[in-house]
Amino acid sequence: MPAPASPTAVRRVELVGQSGQDDRVHLLRAREIHAINAAITAGRPLLVRGEPGVGKSQLARAAATALGRAFVKHVIDSHTESRDLMWSFDAVKRLAEAQLAGALRDDIAKARSDLAVERFLHPGPLWWAFDWTNAEAQAALAQAERPSQPDDGDWRQGCVLLLDEIDKAEAEVPNGLLEALGAREFTPVGHRGPVRATGIPPLVVITTNEERVLPDAFLRRCLVLRLSLPETKEDLTAFLVARGRAHFPQASVALLRKAAELLHTDRAAAIHEQIRPYPGQAEYLDLLRAVLGMARGTRNHIKMLAVIRDYTLRKQADSVTTA
Repeated sequence: MPAPASPTAVRRVELVGQSGQDDRVHLLRAREIHAINAAITAGRPLLVRGEPGVGKSQLARAAATALGRAFVKHVIDSHTESRDLMWSFDAVKRLAEAQLAGALRDDIAKARSDLAVERFLHPGPLWWAFDWTNAEAQAALAQAERPSQPDDGDWRQGCVLLLDEIDKAEAEVPNGLLEALGAREFTPVGHRGPVRATGIPPLVVITTNEERVLPDAFLRRCLVLRLSLPETKEDLTAFLVARGRAHFPQASVALLRKAAELLHTDRAAAIHEQIRPYPGQAEYLDLLRAVLGMARGTRNHIKMLAVIRDYTLRKQADSVTTA
């Protein structure tokens, strides 16, 4: 992916499948593009670290769009097992069909065929990323859905796989993921053979909010990109205003700057008092979206900032009420 000539320049990526006009753009910085290109070239997952709301998840989607690749997303939670990243088995549906077959007194040979494990095996995100054609065939057999492509990504150009919030899972999940990525294959239960990575290797983007320490062995096998907001008021304001202008071209510079200044004030107070989550880019865009939708004219917009501020920038009950 070509990077901007200047380290401070950005590449604008249109996310055509997004529902609202203000959400249909992502700005990729040069350092982010370099990290993406390095991960592709090295054949390693890209671990994106940073606090919530800095754009970690959307970075993966923007990368897929910029590269013209298919995009597959899987959100990890505390119940996720490493197997879920590769395949899932619909035991409930199989039990229901077995009970129906027994009630109808189906032919034993037909029942065995209809209840074959493979017919209830759903491809997981890594299966799609490794071998899209094989996953499509399995999804058709199991009557499972294929990943939607709102940005018209083409799996023939490769795949970007987003594994979101891996820090929510137990250590078994990143370790199991490493095993599959290292071997470039895995064998689902009941499948006729292993699923192997074919064609263009996938770009695997993994995000963490750093709520849990990840295994050292996992970190060593990833490239790591840390996303953070600028710390000084001047740099943070410039950063936010640029994002605000990209998302809301109709907004005045005065509104964008005032909203950024309010965020800096509340963010600095929250950091000082250690009140998490700290307001960031996501809250800034929510504030602008609400203000622009609820008032008309720059003067009214700026007045409305004070009204909406408490709901977007001060989300904790014990938030500091700094003027």
